[in-house]
Amino acid sequence: MTFQPRELFPDRSARDLFGAEIRRHREKADMSLRRLSEVLNYSKSHLARIEAAESLPYDDLPAKLDACFGTDGLFARIYALAKNEPFPGKYRRMIEIEKRAAVIEQYVSVGAPGLLQTPRYAEALMRSVHPHAPNAEIEAMVKARIDRQARLVEPKPPRCWFILDEAVLRRPVGGPDVTCDQLAYLLKQGTQSHVSIQVLPFAVGEHPEMLGGVLKIYTVPGEPQVAYEEGSRSGALIEDQVGVAMRRENYDLLRAMALSPRDSEAMIQTAMEDYTPCPRPGT
Repeated sequence: MTFQPRELFPDRSARDLFGAEIRRHREKADMSLRRLSEVLNYSKSHLARIEAAESLPYDDLPAKLDACFGTDGLFARIYALAKNEPFPGKYRRMIEIEKRAAVIEQYVSVGAPGLLQTPRYAEALMRSVHPHAPNAEIEAMVKARIDRQARLVEPKPPRCWFILDEAVLRRPVGGPDVTCDQLAYLLKQGTQSHVSIQVLPFAVGEHPEMLGGVLKIYTVPGEPQVAYEEGSRSGALIEDQVGVAMRRENYDLLRAMALSPRDSEAMIQTAMEDYTPCPRPGT
């Protein structure tokens, strides 16, 4: 099967424009990605993600590209715009809707919701999902995720409802200390009047979202509800109302099957004991 590079939309995003210009000048010079990475002394895998508009470059890459292709500051100028877009295009519309939503409802099957993650937990997740990404790229992704949480402390924050599969509590991420701190943070966030957290226990058995990863439903005042689904490598925004209604029903069923917020708090507290070092005998 012939490799097909990801389609870019340079008229919609500075990140896409940056990647499209790399691809255009590289192909014009008849250079492969491997050859370009050797010339620039830059990671080939990271360069591939930048060209696909999935990652941002280090600050020194634009100057290297301008020197390589003789583009007289073109890449430096585009980068000045692109670095203001912390999320790839495939997530940007979802993020824009999230910023305007009055109600955010989310189900997660594995990791803690991004809006409720601690920085150390987010970093551990990013490093596991992107094992070859440079430190600077990981740091940028973590910052972008944590910055989203400012939405929850605004004067008029959205009403948030989170349903966590029990696996979120039982799977250690980043080691016992990181996981324990994350669970403690969930308990703290759950005390806010605009945040509700429920746990969907293993004991309920099968449920409507067993094959999914993340399900979100956004309610923006004066607009139809929007759903968002995300797997390990892709995400999809659902705006057709038949599709949204189906996911709305699934979410309502999950909420009915989950433990109450109070019982969920007790389960989180119990789960924390698995990550707390046991006292030594005689102490």
